[in-house]
Amino acid sequence: MSDAVPEDAEALLALQKLAFHQQGVLYDDFTLPPLTQTLEEMLRDFDKSLFVKAVYRRKIVGSVRAHKEGATCFIARLAVHPDHQNRGIGRSLMQAAEARFPDVERFELFTGYKSVRSINLYKSLGYVIFKEETEAQPVKLICMEKNTA
Repeated sequence: MSDAVPEDAEALLALQKLAFHQQGVLYDDFTLPPLTQTLEEMLRDFDKSLFVKAVYRRKIVGSVRAHKEGATCFIARLAVHPDHQNRGIGRSLMQAAEARFPDVERFELFTGYKSVRSINLYKSLGYVIFKEETEAQPVKLICMEKNTA
């Protein structure tokens, strides 16, 4: 696991779209933000977020991003290449992202309500559901947090 740099943006975006394609199928919605994000938008995200990448044989096979607001670190868009899933990469990326923010009081993230594998991964890392956002259309969001205190 290492920090990604803006020069990785094109590969990160391709990976994100490939990984989130499964979510598009699951929700029958290919307009989800991770699937429609542009390269320019991702490059702007580097201004506010830290990106962590997982590399295998010189190819980026996983990524996650995080940013701090006050005492909370927001984690987003955990993505693992479909050919590399179920090997602990997502867990390692999450742990690496959390380790880069040792001074926060809590971590927060969200995922879709049908994303059972993601929800179970986050629960195994100590996250708990604290809110369900039913207003989000068309996908209901499950908001999870992990307190560090």
